[in-house]
Amino acid sequence: MTLALADRWVWDFWFAQDGDDIHVFYLQAPRSLGDPDLRHHHATIGHAVSQDLRSWEVLPTALEPGQAGAFDDLATWTGSVLRAGGEWHMFYTGVSRAESGRVQRIGRASSPDLTSWTKHGQVLEADPRWYEKLDDRTREEAWRDPWVWWDEGTQEFHMFITARANHGPHDGRGVVGHASAPDLTSWVAGPPVSEPGEFYHLEVPQLVRIGGAWRVLFCTTSGEHSARRLARAGVVAEGGTHYLTSADRFGPYVLERDDFLVGDQRARHYAGRLLEHRGEWSFFAWENEDDDGRFVGHLTDPMPVHVGPGGELRVHASPARL
Repeated sequence: MTLALADRWVWDFWFAQDGDDIHVFYLQAPRSLGDPDLRHHHATIGHAVSQDLRSWEVLPTALEPGQAGAFDDLATWTGSVLRAGGEWHMFYTGVSRAESGRVQRIGRASSPDLTSWTKHGQVLEADPRWYEKLDDRTREEAWRDPWVWWDEGTQEFHMFITARANHGPHDGRGVVGHASAPDLTSWVAGPPVSEPGEFYHLEVPQLVRIGGAWRVLFCTTSGEHSARRLARAGVVAEGGTHYLTSADRFGPYVLERDDFLVGDQRARHYAGRLLEHRGEWSFFAWENEDDDGRFVGHLTDPMPVHVGPGGELRVHASPARL
């Protein structure tokens, strides 16, 4: 069965593996709000665990908004989890009441057991040397969805981020931002690992190595393709999950093909993640809209992933679910 909650919408999510247990953290908001567009400013981070990726035990909420005046006192948004120094660490997005949620910043929390979390405050915000900041022309300051890992080669932690470049056509400034740190607190932003031009946003990045190359999964809607991209022959305005490819972990990352990994006009399967479990790769997403255009808000079951003869990724989704 999918992870579907009767009283809450579920959307963006990320995994942590602890032995045989697969933990999933996800954004959640009460269905009693009525309008799903209101969920973003009521988001908390939920938590569930499974061993078979289909039957989920819901656990206590992991993170909620901070106290008044905190960088995350309005809502807590998407992040990632890693283990370092004998503890688990969650890097996540926070938005504040002070800016009506229009400025996104990244914070950190830690846990000894993936269940009890302690916040450590803000660690990073967008650097204007490379990234767009909030002004009268922008709807928000994009700096969210941190994907964090430890790199043995550089002996540093690294973070890929949903960001927007400070140059280029307004509708195509979406990039994968990059930051690094020698520890878990001293983060410094660097230039993006992808070039602007294709999309307004590249949301919820995930770094994986599969099919002999490095991939950054991302998602976007059908309405966030740039005019330049749509002018290219064969491009379809679809929404869902796609990926960038690079031979090097730190880029540059480029599109391998135009058609999405999993996409359609409604972006019915959004913010997809890849997970390697017991030697096999699976694709997960959250369900955005049903056939009647109504918001769904729950996670899918795993879908098999295969690598094509040219190294391209393919998801074998059930036709009934697409």
